[in-house]
Amino acid sequence: MYINLSGLNILVTGASKGIGKAIATKLAEAGATIGVHYNESTREAESLASIIGNQSRAFQADLSKEEEASKLFERVSLEMGSLEILINNAGVAIPTKMDVPEKDWLEKWNTTMMVNLTSAAVLSKKAVEHFIKRRAAGRIINIASRAAFRGDKEEYIAYAASKAGLISLTQSIARNFGDQGIKAFSIAPGFVRTELAQEFIKQFGEEEVKGDLALERMTEAKDIAPLVTFIASGMADHATGSTFDVNAGSYMH
Repeated sequence: MYINLSGLNILVTGASKGIGKAIATKLAEAGATIGVHYNESTREAESLASIIGNQSRAFQADLSKEEEASKLFERVSLEMGSLEILINNAGVAIPTKMDVPEKDWLEKWNTTMMVNLTSAAVLSKKAVEHFIKRRAAGRIINIASRAAFRGDKEEYIAYAASKAGLISLTQSIARNFGDQGIKAFSIAPGFVRTELAQEFIKQFGEEEVKGDLALERMTEAKDIAPLVTFIASGMADHATGSTFDVNAGSYMH
């Protein structure tokens, strides 16, 4: 199936590596112009923007800090002229056991929530306002996790909770703004072979990760990008509010 996204400006957060990089690359192959968000990986982000072309460009923001998400959206929409699609992909998974001092535990919890949920909520708010002001259709695609539905190990409680919040955010946007042309979707991967998953694999072993899989291998970033591109095309608009599971059959609901 040929998908043409020419003329669409898309912001992908956490796009310098992993799932975000695969998504940005696939969207650009379909003709879209990408705002490649990154935090610290300047060289990787700028290189990616150059390679994928279509006048794509890199934008830096530390989404663990208040006001950074809002400033990011304003820069992107100003420099790119408009924004048709927002993809909230940036995320952190900070392992923290429950028996650590409460101050330390809460610090990790707050950082996780800020990056994974609060920044996505702010960017979504800005996107909704942007779409309505322009009286144009728009799409928001949130990269959640199967952990939103089945929970996670003790060390990753904050991660699971943040992703559950992201699912609810998606559903609420879809319910409230669909009649104004705004659609919202979630994608819930299981383990994906990226740097983010390496800490878990290092701690618990690859067999722990592969034990739940129905397929012969772990999901890779390239397995998620085509689905995002399909949703971005508008051909799945009547699935607004839905969550698409991409987890190699490791969790079904």
